[in-house]
Amino acid sequence: MAEASSVNVGSGCEEKGPEELSQEPARPGTIISRVKLFDTMVDTFLQKLVAAGSFQRFTDCYKRFYQLQPEMTQRIYDKFVTQLQTSIQEEISEIKAEGNLEAVLIALDAIVEESKDRKEPAWRPSGIPEKDLRSAMAPYLLQQRDALQRRVQRQEAENRQLADAVLAGRRQLEELQLQAQARQQAWQALHREQKELLAVLKEPEG
Repeated sequence: MAEASSVNVGSGCEEKGPEELSQEPARPGTIISRVKLFDTMVDTFLQKLVAAGSFQRFTDCYKRFYQLQPEMTQRIYDKFVTQLQTSIQEEISEIKAEGNLEAVLIALDAIVEESKDRKEPAWRPSGIPEKDLRSAMAPYLLQQRDALQRRVQRQEAENRQLADAVLAGRRQLEELQLQAQARQQAWQALHREQKELLAVLKEPEG
Protein backbone atom coordinates (compact mmCIF):
# COMPACT_ATOMS: atom_id res chain seq x y z
CA MET A 1 0.00 0.00 0.00
CA ALA A 2 2.88 2.39 0.85
CA GLU A 3 4.42 1.73 -2.54
CA ALA A 4 1.24 2.51 -4.40
CA SER A 5 0.61 5.76 -2.54
CA SER A 6 4.15 7.01 -3.04
CA VAL A 7 4.10 6.20 -6.72
CA ASN A 8 0.84 8.11 -7.08
CA VAL A 9 2.53 11.10 -5.50
CA GLY A 10 5.28 10.95 -8.10
CA SER A 11 2.78 10.52 -10.90
CA GLY A 12 0.81 13.49 -9.61
CA CYS A 13 3.94 15.60 -9.74
CA GLU A 14 4.58 14.57 -13.30
CA GLU A 15 1.00 15.25 -14.38
CA LYS A 16 0.86 18.55 -12.56
CA GLY A 17 3.90 19.98 -14.31
CA PRO A 18 2.23 21.07 -17.58
CA GLU A 19 -0.68 22.61 -15.66
CA GLU A 20 1.72 24.68 -13.59
CA LEU A 21 3.58 25.75 -16.71
CA SER A 22 0.47 27.07 -18.42
CA GLN A 23 0.16 30.74 -17.64
CA GLU A 24 -2.48 33.32 -18.35
CA PRO A 25 -1.65 35.06 -21.64
CA ALA A 26 -0.73 38.71 -21.44
CA ARG A 27 -3.38 41.23 -22.36
CA PRO A 28 -3.02 42.90 -25.77
CA GLY A 29 -0.82 45.98 -25.53
CA THR A 30 0.70 44.87 -22.23
CA ILE A 31 4.50 45.21 -22.16
CA ILE A 32 6.29 42.56 -20.14
CA SER A 33 9.83 43.42 -19.11
CA ARG A 34 12.62 41.20 -20.34
CA VAL A 35 13.80 40.64 -16.78
CA LYS A 36 10.39 39.20 -15.88
CA LEU A 37 10.40 37.11 -19.04
CA PHE A 38 13.83 35.76 -18.17
CA ASP A 39 12.79 34.92 -14.59
CA THR A 40 9.64 33.26 -15.91
CA MET A 41 11.71 31.23 -18.34
CA VAL A 42 13.98 30.07 -15.52
CA ASP A 43 11.00 29.13 -13.34
CA THR A 44 9.43 27.27 -16.25
CA PHE A 45 12.65 25.37 -16.86
CA LEU A 46 12.87 24.35 -13.19
CA GLN A 47 9.24 23.20 -13.20
CA LYS A 48 9.80 21.14 -16.32
CA LEU A 49 12.95 19.69 -14.81
CA VAL A 50 11.10 18.58 -11.69
CA ALA A 51 8.24 17.21 -13.79
CA ALA A 52 10.68 15.25 -15.96
CA GLY A 53 12.45 13.79 -12.92
CA SER A 54 9.31 12.62 -11.16
CA PHE A 55 9.28 10.58 -7.98
CA GLN A 56 8.08 7.56 -9.93
CA ARG A 57 11.16 7.67 -12.17
CA PHE A 58 13.33 8.20 -9.11
CA THR A 59 11.92 5.09 -7.45
CA ASP A 60 12.38 3.12 -10.67
CA CYS A 61 16.12 3.67 -10.27
CA TYR A 62 16.10 2.57 -6.62
CA LYS A 63 13.34 -0.02 -6.50
CA ARG A 64 14.97 -2.22 -3.85
CA PHE A 65 15.63 0.66 -1.48
CA TYR A 66 12.15 2.09 -2.11
CA GLN A 67 10.53 -1.25 -1.22
CA LEU A 68 12.48 -1.35 2.06
CA GLN A 69 12.25 2.36 2.98
CA PRO A 70 9.45 4.14 1.06
CA GLU A 71 9.22 7.10 3.43
CA MET A 72 13.00 7.56 3.50
CA THR A 73 13.05 7.43 -0.31
CA GLN A 74 10.44 10.18 -0.46
CA ARG A 75 12.47 12.39 1.90
CA ILE A 76 15.66 11.80 -0.08
CA TYR A 77 13.87 12.67 -3.33
CA ASP A 78 12.38 15.86 -1.88
CA LYS A 79 15.76 16.98 -0.55
CA PHE A 80 17.46 16.16 -3.84
CA VAL A 81 14.94 18.19 -5.86
CA THR A 82 15.20 21.14 -3.46
CA GLN A 83 19.01 21.18 -3.56
CA LEU A 84 19.01 20.82 -7.35
CA GLN A 85 16.67 23.79 -7.79
CA THR A 86 18.69 25.88 -5.34
CA SER A 87 21.96 25.02 -7.07
CA ILE A 88 20.59 25.95 -10.51
CA GLN A 89 19.11 29.21 -9.23
CA GLU A 90 22.40 30.18 -7.56
CA GLU A 91 24.34 29.41 -10.75
CA ILE A 92 21.93 31.49 -12.86
CA SER A 93 22.10 34.36 -10.35
CA GLU A 94 25.91 34.28 -10.55
CA ILE A 95 25.78 34.39 -14.36
CA LYS A 96 23.31 37.31 -14.22
CA ALA A 97 25.57 39.18 -11.81
CA GLU A 98 28.80 38.58 -13.73
CA GLY A 99 27.30 39.54 -17.08
CA ASN A 100 25.24 42.41 -15.62
CA LEU A 101 22.34 40.73 -17.41
CA GLU A 102 19.53 42.44 -15.55
CA ALA A 103 20.86 45.92 -16.41
CA VAL A 104 21.28 44.87 -20.06
CA LEU A 105 17.69 43.61 -20.27
CA ILE A 106 16.38 46.79 -18.65
CA ALA A 107 18.43 48.84 -21.13
CA LEU A 108 16.90 46.86 -23.99
CA ASP A 109 13.42 47.59 -22.66
CA ALA A 110 14.30 51.27 -22.52
CA ILE A 111 15.64 51.22 -26.09
CA VAL A 112 12.47 49.56 -27.37
CA GLU A 113 10.31 52.03 -25.47
CA GLU A 114 12.25 55.01 -26.80
CA SER A 115 12.14 53.71 -30.35
CA LYS A 116 8.32 53.93 -30.37
CA ASP A 117 8.42 57.73 -30.43
CA ARG A 118 11.23 58.01 -32.97
CA LYS A 119 10.37 59.26 -36.40
CA GLU A 120 13.79 58.81 -37.98
CA PRO A 121 14.51 55.53 -39.80
CA ALA A 122 15.67 52.62 -37.75
CA TRP A 123 19.18 51.25 -37.98
CA ARG A 124 20.02 49.49 -41.20
CA PRO A 125 23.07 47.45 -42.16
CA SER A 126 25.88 49.50 -43.66
CA GLY A 127 26.55 46.94 -46.36
CA ILE A 128 29.92 46.06 -44.83
CA PRO A 129 29.43 42.83 -42.85
CA GLU A 130 32.70 43.21 -40.94
CA LYS A 131 31.75 46.69 -39.73
CA ASP A 132 28.23 45.65 -38.76
CA LEU A 133 29.52 42.60 -36.93
CA ARG A 134 32.04 44.66 -34.98
CA SER A 135 29.46 47.25 -33.99
CA ALA A 136 27.05 44.54 -32.83
CA MET A 137 29.54 42.26 -31.11
CA ALA A 138 31.92 44.81 -29.59
CA PRO A 139 29.75 45.72 -26.56
CA TYR A 140 29.06 42.07 -25.81
CA LEU A 141 32.71 41.08 -26.16
CA LEU A 142 33.84 43.98 -23.98
CA GLN A 143 31.33 42.97 -21.36
CA GLN A 144 32.52 39.37 -21.45
CA ARG A 145 36.13 40.56 -21.26
CA ASP A 146 35.34 42.60 -18.14
CA ALA A 147 33.58 39.63 -16.57
CA LEU A 148 36.55 37.37 -17.31
CA GLN A 149 38.97 39.95 -15.94
CA ARG A 150 37.01 40.15 -12.71
CA ARG A 151 37.04 36.36 -12.44
CA VAL A 152 40.79 36.26 -13.14
CA GLN A 153 41.41 38.93 -10.51
CA ARG A 154 39.44 36.97 -7.95
CA GLN A 155 41.35 33.81 -8.84
CA GLU A 156 44.69 35.61 -8.64
CA ALA A 157 43.76 37.01 -5.22
CA GLU A 158 42.86 33.51 -4.03
CA ASN A 159 46.13 32.18 -5.44
CA ARG A 160 48.09 34.87 -3.60
CA GLN A 161 46.34 34.00 -0.37
CA LEU A 162 47.15 30.32 -0.89
CA ALA A 163 50.78 31.16 -1.72
CA ASP A 164 51.07 33.30 1.43
CA ALA A 165 49.60 30.48 3.49
CA VAL A 166 52.08 28.00 1.98
CA LEU A 167 55.01 30.34 2.66
CA ALA A 168 53.85 30.90 6.21
CA GLY A 169 53.60 27.14 6.69
CA ARG A 170 57.10 26.65 5.30
CA ARG A 171 58.54 29.33 7.59
CA GLN A 172 56.84 27.77 10.56
CA LEU A 173 58.20 24.36 9.57
CA GLU A 174 61.73 25.77 9.19
CA GLU A 175 61.47 27.38 12.62
CA LEU A 176 60.37 24.07 14.12
CA GLN A 177 63.28 22.32 12.42
CA LEU A 178 65.74 24.89 13.76
CA GLN A 179 64.28 24.52 17.25
CA ALA A 180 64.57 20.73 17.00
CA GLN A 181 68.20 21.01 15.83
CA ALA A 182 69.03 23.43 18.66
CA ARG A 183 67.48 21.07 21.21
CA GLN A 184 69.36 18.13 19.73
CA GLN A 185 72.65 20.02 19.88
CA ALA A 186 71.99 21.10 23.46
CA TRP A 187 71.16 17.52 24.41
CA GLN A 188 74.37 16.25 22.75
CA ALA A 189 76.45 18.90 24.56
CA LEU A 190 74.84 17.95 27.88
CA HIS A 191 75.49 14.30 27.14
CA ARG A 192 79.18 15.00 26.50
CA GLU A 193 79.47 17.01 29.71
CA GLN A 194 77.90 14.17 31.64
CA LYS A 195 80.40 11.72 30.18
CA GLU A 196 83.32 14.01 31.04
CA LEU A 197 82.02 14.46 34.56
CA LEU A 198 81.64 10.72 35.04
CA ALA A 199 85.18 10.18 33.72
CA VAL A 200 86.56 12.70 36.22
CA LEU A 201 84.69 11.11 39.10
CA LYS A 202 86.00 7.65 38.19
CA GLU A 203 89.69 8.70 38.17
CA PRO A 204 91.60 7.19 41.17
CA GLU A 205 92.83 9.60 43.77
CA GLY A 206 96.64 10.10 43.85
